[in-house]
Amino acid sequence: MLGLTSIVLAAGLALAAPGQAQTTTAPPAASPTQSAGTSGAPAGTPSTTAAATPVTADPTLDAAGRPVTKAVPGMGQPTAKLWGLQDQVTPNGREAHWFHNMVLLPLITVVTLIVLALLIYVMVRFRRAANPTPSRTSHNTVVEIVWTLLPVLILIAIAVPSIRLLAAQFKPAPKDAVTLKAIGNQWFWSYEYPDHGGIQLTSNMLKEQTEVAPGQRFRTDADGPRLLATDTRVVLPVGVPIRLVTTAQDVIHSWAMPAFWIKLDAVPGRLNETSFIIEKPGLYFGQCSELCGTRHAYMPIAVEAVAPDVFARWVAAKGGKMPGQAGAQSGSKVPAEPGNDSADDTANGTSDEGAPTVNATAAPAVTNKPATQNPAGLGQADQSND
Repeated sequence: MLGLTSIVLAAGLALAAPGQAQTTTAPPAASPTQSAGTSGAPAGTPSTTAAATPVTADPTLDAAGRPVTKAVPGMGQPTAKLWGLQDQVTPNGREAHWFHNMVLLPLITVVTLIVLALLIYVMVRFRRAANPTPSRTSHNTVVEIVWTLLPVLILIAIAVPSIRLLAAQFKPAPKDAVTLKAIGNQWFWSYEYPDHGGIQLTSNMLKEQTEVAPGQRFRTDADGPRLLATDTRVVLPVGVPIRLVTTAQDVIHSWAMPAFWIKLDAVPGRLNETSFIIEKPGLYFGQCSELCGTRHAYMPIAVEAVAPDVFARWVAAKGGKMPGQAGAQSGSKVPAEPGNDSADDTANGTSDEGAPTVNATAAPAVTNKPATQNPAGLGQADQSND
């Protein structure tokens, strides 16, 4: 009896199963507004987390990826037929500009005119026709005191503002300064922001339209003057102390920005430092000012000065963090020299535990090639050896 009951129940379930499958409600279709990475994914999955992370847009670029700040003729760049120095946008630059225009230039002009007048007077007054019998006077005490004491007083008067300006240029930056590390290479500049999550930039000169292949970026007037526009600009905040640290990878370079009154050599194996404060937003241009090889003239510098809040958004867009945020590096340390930023090459790594130990202090191979043929001098590669 029990076996018969089981057979009847099994037959009934078999007949009811197809009908139940046909009436099963299909799962709702994904909403067209859902993203492809999160459609149907349960909450908390990696795809949902990634989609929820906000992406900060670069405030220095427009929707098409072009720079928002355009180059302004006569501001932060050379100007044709300009007499004088560029307008200064730093405190040290303004003081130096005043010192040049109000002290040095008038003094040079007065001394030059006095010496010229004396020369003309001597040539006319003591020529052979007007003075046939020359004087045999060997010295004059009053004249000798005047021509010795007067230059000393002039030099003392110049020394006071000059030493004050020199001291201001080498005044250490405060702890809350924004550190910019500029590294000279043959023949381009690379930059690091060690206090803002280690942001790294590489800046090359923009070529003319006739010098690039179709579809590649070329220089426009909005980018800056010829030989000064770059594909990547340095972004710095206005009104905030800037600590500039320079060094080089190969030969001596020099980071020069006329509108900031800055010219700091970049020497391999050495760190040079100065500080400044940019007072006016805008786009400023400079160049390498130390002869560094065949393409020395093609190492421009472009600095875009922005408001502090724009700078903070730019840092976030580059994947960095402002000091004080979680993950940001401390701003009290000066960045290391090139080659020391990464891990110690002499340390025993876990990936090469079976590799033989190499003597890092072994003497390099002797070569008779000139220094310009070193691997860093890529611009020399196409030159034939004598």
